[in-house]
Amino acid sequence: MSIWRAIMKKPRTAVRSCQRKRAPCQEGREKRVLSGRQVKPSTPNGLAGRQEEVLLQASLSPYHLFRDPADVRVFRENLLSWYDREKRDLPWRRRAEGEVDLDRRAYAVWVSEVMLQQTQVATVINYYTRWMQKWPTLQDLASASLEEVNQLWAGLGYYSRGRRLQEGARKVVEELGGHMPRTAETLQQLLPGVGRYTAGAIASIAFGQATGVVDGNVVRVLCRVRAIGADPRSALVSQLLWSLAQQLVDPARPGDWNQAAMELGATVCTPQHPRCSQCPVQSLCWAQQRVERERLLGSRAPPGSPDVEECAPRAGPCRLCAPPTEPWDPTRGVTNFPRKAGRRPPREECSATCVLEQPGALGGPRVLLVQRPSSGLLAGLWQFPAVTAEPSGPREREALLRELQSWAGPLPAPRLRHLGQVVHTFSHIKLTYQVYGLALEGQTPVTVAPPGARWLTREEFHTAAVSTAMKKVFRVYEGQQPGTRKGPKRCPVSTPSSRKKPSPGQQLLDSFFRPPDASSLNSTAQ
Repeated sequence: MSIWRAIMKKPRTAVRSCQRKRAPCQEGREKRVLSGRQVKPSTPNGLAGRQEEVLLQASLSPYHLFRDPADVRVFRENLLSWYDREKRDLPWRRRAEGEVDLDRRAYAVWVSEVMLQQTQVATVINYYTRWMQKWPTLQDLASASLEEVNQLWAGLGYYSRGRRLQEGARKVVEELGGHMPRTAETLQQLLPGVGRYTAGAIASIAFGQATGVVDGNVVRVLCRVRAIGADPRSALVSQLLWSLAQQLVDPARPGDWNQAAMELGATVCTPQHPRCSQCPVQSLCWAQQRVERERLLGSRAPPGSPDVEECAPRAGPCRLCAPPTEPWDPTRGVTNFPRKAGRRPPREECSATCVLEQPGALGGPRVLLVQRPSSGLLAGLWQFPAVTAEPSGPREREALLRELQSWAGPLPAPRLRHLGQVVHTFSHIKLTYQVYGLALEGQTPVTVAPPGARWLTREEFHTAAVSTAMKKVFRVYEGQQPGTRKGPKRCPVSTPSSRKKPSPGQQLLDSFFRPPDASSLNSTAQ
């Protein structure tokens, strides 16, 4: 099969998995561009021919491919030699390399790949270690409760990943006899939450299947190595990248090769400050050659200077090159590739939430938590009672008080105090929490909570399945003392401030004599 024919064929497994269940289709929203192995097409009769015709009309240049088998061989050898010397010592690699049982090895890889979606390696290490200590086998995870999974996952973000991981473990134990599927195709077909990338990673690393994978790091490496300036999110470029990955993967060491490609993108071929002088495949990198060509042209290269190859399509513009509207920026060098994807800013929402505390409860002060719905954002986690609010909404207090009373009965409205705000950014939502506090001083402690609610001690709160945003809300509550609270802050509005900016000298004096303001904590979710 030619590479041109391959890049126009969609994987049959992806179509089937979306028809059988919805969960795996959601994985595309998680950290990595998900992958698997190219398989036979399932396109209707005549459709493949029309697709090929469109492709021929596009006049794509073979400049962006690996045309010489010797280049493929050198790429594999150089990358694997570099990986053997430079690879990071990570707990999931140690566990997979030292595990003889294939099912346990695949489970160890599966957990790491799911955790690494949209999450940095440094953050995942501790979570992965705790997870494997608590549930070292598929059987252990299958017997755990969703509450336990959410509790351990708390703070890692994208909580649906943990839920689907447990669902998959239960399916393996209850329906597949405790044995993991052995190929990328069956992994993607049979396991909830396992998409194209995760299936390929497990199959290659745990079972040695020669299947390429493409995540964000691999996209960057391949786009630079083959000077692909078109939008990597487009169907054409995406399919080409998958085909290149499949062409390059080392059949003798597929798992190591895939990890090496990702490692190269994570540590050397980085987004902003690539270390090209340390790249093991620099001699095959068209982006680096483009930098050299531009340097020669800028210095008016003398006669006899070596020619540097560039794209020369047979007819019309090349659909794999950057569009004419995005010319080469000499200040960016190889970071001209890949083309930056325009990101939509997260939509802004506001919520009013209240820390309701019983200071005199038996066994120590307790706070009220309620459980979120079983679907949607932060599904199944626990939070302080909250209501949706409008920016500068005048009826915020009344709505929040009604919500509190629906869980805890009659409450003293005058004691409800506004303490400040917390801004927490999820992947697609910038959520501003208006933080309130209400302490039930002098009242008979409530010992029983209605279904869907809990009274927890402060120690229990910090180990419960609560989100990072709720922990920040609680820090605002703990940091406030009567008499030192600043005026209420509202959700951001577009009206410009008319306050005069203090002079640098005044700012310096304020920094020494003004206590830190704990009423506003801003960060981005991990």
